Amino acid sequence: MKNAVGRDIPEEILQATGKDVFRGSHAMDGKEFRRDGARVKPVINSEGSKLLPSIKDALLKCEIKDGMTLSFHHHFREGDKVLNMVMEEVHKLGIKNITICASSMGSQNNPIVYMIDDGTITNIQSSGVRGEIGKAISEGRLQGLAIMRSHGGRVRAIESGETHIDIAFIGAPTADEYGNLNANGGKANCGVLSYSAPDALYADKVVAITDCLVPFPNWPHQISQIYVDYVVVVDEIGDPSKIATGAAKPTSDQRKLLMASYCTEVVKRTPYFKDGFSYQTGVGGASIASTISLADVMRERNIHMSFGVGGITKPMCQLLEEGLARTLVDTQDFDEYAIQSAATNPNHHYITAGEYADPFNKGAYVNKLDFVILAALEVDVHFNCNVVVGSNGVVSGAQGGHPDTAAGAKCTIVITPILQGRIPSVCTDVTTVTTPGEDVDVVITDYGIAINPKRQDLIDALKDSGLPLKSIEELRDIAYAMTGEPERVQFGERVVGIIEARDGSIMDVVREIKPFQFAD
Repeated sequence: MKNAVGRDIPEEILQATGKDVFRGSHAMDGKEFRRDGARVKPVINSEGSKLLPSIKDALLKCEIKDGMTLSFHHHFREGDKVLNMVMEEVHKLGIKNITICASSMGSQNNPIVYMIDDGTITNIQSSGVRGEIGKAISEGRLQGLAIMRSHGGRVRAIESGETHIDIAFIGAPTADEYGNLNANGGKANCGVLSYSAPDALYADKVVAITDCLVPFPNWPHQISQIYVDYVVVVDEIGDPSKIATGAAKPTSDQRKLLMASYCTEVVKRTPYFKDGFSYQTGVGGASIASTISLADVMRERNIHMSFGVGGITKPMCQLLEEGLARTLVDTQDFDEYAIQSAATNPNHHYITAGEYADPFNKGAYVNKLDFVILAALEVDVHFNCNVVVGSNGVVSGAQGGHPDTAAGAKCTIVITPILQGRIPSVCTDVTTVTTPGEDVDVVITDYGIAINPKRQDLIDALKDSGLPLKSIEELRDIAYAMTGEPERVQFGERVVGIIEARDGSIMDVVREIKPFQFAD
C-alpha cells in the first residue's frame, strides 16, 4: 500500500505491526488517544535506601526474564558505557529475546553485536543505529524488526503504550541513595537527562546507575525519586570527552563553511528573522557553523533570539552568554562547553524529550520554532530527506529530532554537500525516506540553493538576493553530471526495519541488503 511519500509498504508489515501507512505530517492533528501507565508498587516503609550492590542484583530484583523490553538513553553518545554494561549482565544470566528501546545507538555498542547473533537481543527500537549493530540489522541478523523513531516519536510510542518498558536503566552523573538524579555535579556529566524522562514515567521498573553517589537530597534533580526503584553505583557510566565526536564536531571544511554562509544569507532574508525569533541547529558541522555566522548578522541588526532549542552546542551557549539569546531549552548537549553551561547558566534550562518534540502532547517546543537548520545524507527531487540509511543500504544514521523539528518549524533548511564522497546527495529518489518533503522548505548545497515550490513566499523573499538559486532538479543534474546516475542499492525481499513517522505510521521500510551485482 502506497503512503503519502509514495513508498509502497508491504501489507504483511502493516498487519504484523498493526500500523497504518503515513498519510501526511498533520494527519493526526487533534485526534484523541489515551496514555498508558506504569505498574507501580507503593513504597510506604522507612527503610530509606534503594541502593543495591550490583547491576546483577538490580536485574534479579526487577525479575528479569525472557522477552522483556529494556530502555536506555544516549546522552553520552559514543562515550556511553551503561547499555553495554547492563547487557553483559543480562547475557551472563542467559536471558533471551530482549527488546532494546534506546534513544539512540552507535559504534560504542559494537561490543554487544554478538548478542544479536545468539538471540539475546531480538528487537531494537531506536532513533537510529550506527556501527556494527546497524550492519547486523541490514544483513538480516536481527530476528525481529528494527524500529527507527524520531525523538518525539519515541515519547509518543512509550506514552501511548505501543512500547511498554519493563525496566528502564538511567545512567545518572549524580544520584542519591533514594533515586534523585541529575546530569551534572559528578565526574562524568552530560548536561541533561531529557531522553530518560518518559522512561522514568512509564517503565514498570527504573534502575539508576551512577558513578557519583551524593548525599540525600540530590537537588535540583532532573529525575525524581518517586520514579526510581533501585540505585546501583559503578566505576564509570560514561566518557564525556566522546560526546563531541563524529557528526557533532565543529568544521573547518571550506565547503561546509560556504554552505553555512549561504544558510545565513537565506535566514536573514526571510520574514521570520526579526527580534524574538526562535532557532535550532542540527549536529552537522555546517549547521553548527551557520550559528556562528548568523551571530554577526544579529549583532549588526540588534536582533535577539527568544529561545534556542534542542541539541545545544558551544556557539549557542555563546549567544546566550553574550545576550543575543534570551534562553536555551535543552534536550541534549553536544559538547563539554554546553554541558558546563547547562550546569551553571540560570537561563539554560532542562526540558524533557516530550516537552521538546512529542507530537501527541498538547504542544511541544518544536511547534514554536521559526528556523531549524538540519543536515541529511540524501535529499531527493521531492524534498524528501534520508538521515538513517547510507548509500550502501546499511543502517548508519539516526532520525534524532530531524522529522520533529522539520514538521514544527516555520522554515526548515537542510544543508548537504552536492556529493558525499563520490555519491550524489541530491538524487531522484532517496534510498529511504525519514523526513517527508512537505516539511522541508530550503535545500542548501555547495553548488546552489533550492526552495520548495510550495513556498512561494520564500521564493519571493530570495529572488533578488544574488544567491545561486536553482531548482532541486538542477541540483540533482549537477550531481549526476559529476558522477553519473548512481546504481540503485540492491536489496533483498525481507523487511528488517521500519522507519516510523512521528505519529507512529510507517514512512518507509528498510530491507535486507544483498551483495552488489553489476548490471549486464
